[in-house]
Amino acid sequence: MVPPKADPAPPVESGPVTLAAIIGAHGVAGEVRLKVFADDLSPFTRFNDGALTLTSLRPGNNGAIARFAEIRDRNAAEAMRGTTLTVPRSELPPLAEGEYYHADLIGLPAVTPTGEPLGTVVAVDNFGAGDVIEVERPTGKRFMVPMRPEAVPEWSPERMVIEPDFAA
Repeated sequence: MVPPKADPAPPVESGPVTLAAIIGAHGVAGEVRLKVFADDLSPFTRFNDGALTLTSLRPGNNGAIARFAEIRDRNAAEAMRGTTLTVPRSELPPLAEGEYYHADLIGLPAVTPTGEPLGTVVAVDNFGAGDVIEVERPTGKRFMVPMRPEAVPEWSPERMVIEPDFAA
């Protein structure tokens, strides 16, 4: 269950959204291994402002295997290692009530229900049981909070409220 938003604010409009990263070559014909940050890449065919055209995609170990029209051989695939795959925010599907994109949470100030600053959201992970928010305190120390109503009773495009018991 996703915590409710504090109020129905418009979606965050920002630059490109990263959906995957090329982590290496696969085979000799120019396919690449992807670390995927999205539920499904198949609706997208153009990445990085049209510089990369996806021609095939299939599951792979720890991610996906992809072929791009512009990557023709293993050397070109190896050269792409570390490249992130982005799309404009406007190409993402609309969200249902209570849903969020991870990119919208990163950078939010985290506060207690009384408004006391806790830090800034620096990462969103999912280890299989739901999203976990990582918050960095001004001291540089970090803590993790499950994205569940008892820990995060509300969030908005302006801030994330975290119960003090979870901010240890």
